[in-house]
Amino acid sequence: MTSTAILRETAAAGAIVLAGGRSSRMGQAKATLRFGGVPLIERIVTELSREFDEIVVVAAPESEGQVLPRLPGVLIVRDEREFEGPVGAMARGLDAISHDAAFACACDLPMLDSRVARALIEMLAAYDAVIPEVAGVMHPLHAAYRKRCAPVLERMSASGERRLAAIAERASVRRVAESEYRAMDPRLRSIFNLNTPEDYARALKLAGLAR
Repeated sequence: MTSTAILRETAAAGAIVLAGGRSSRMGQAKATLRFGGVPLIERIVTELSREFDEIVVVAAPESEGQVLPRLPGVLIVRDEREFEGPVGAMARGLDAISHDAAFACACDLPMLDSRVARALIEMLAAYDAVIPEVAGVMHPLHAAYRKRCAPVLERMSASGERRLAAIAERASVRRVAESEYRAMDPRLRSIFNLNTPEDYARALKLAGLAR
């Protein structure tokens, strides 16, 4: 495939948001945390819609009673089992997306920048996935994937593998070094995720939303 064809192919890409996690350290559902006056999941979807024309949200099973805000134009697919982890959820999201490429993230990235997401998509070239590595840690929930990763993830899930980053051992993955990533996101805000109430408070302060 020529470089022109690759660029044309990745120009039309989708986005996947995983929102079915346990949120045990936060103590409440991250997707519905208020950030800038709206639920966090709504903020993320709005930001992603600036660069992507198709968005899929993978949520907890309906039996769990997870209530998401109204997200017009967004396809919501459900996990088969509660809290089964990101590997199976990512496979479902990739199966559901119509584009060949998708940016994928968790629902706990309050300062997500869709331009950074688009830049990761444009790095895909012939790779199966593009994953940033910051401070020696891979960030597979702020990364770009091709749809062909879905069967790889399904095999991982079937084997009991719960680490999404393990896809780097089973597929062609371009790791984005911290120096290269910082050129796009100097203060690492797009990749800043919320695990605890302290993270939430810090994010509000960084975004200028703290009282």
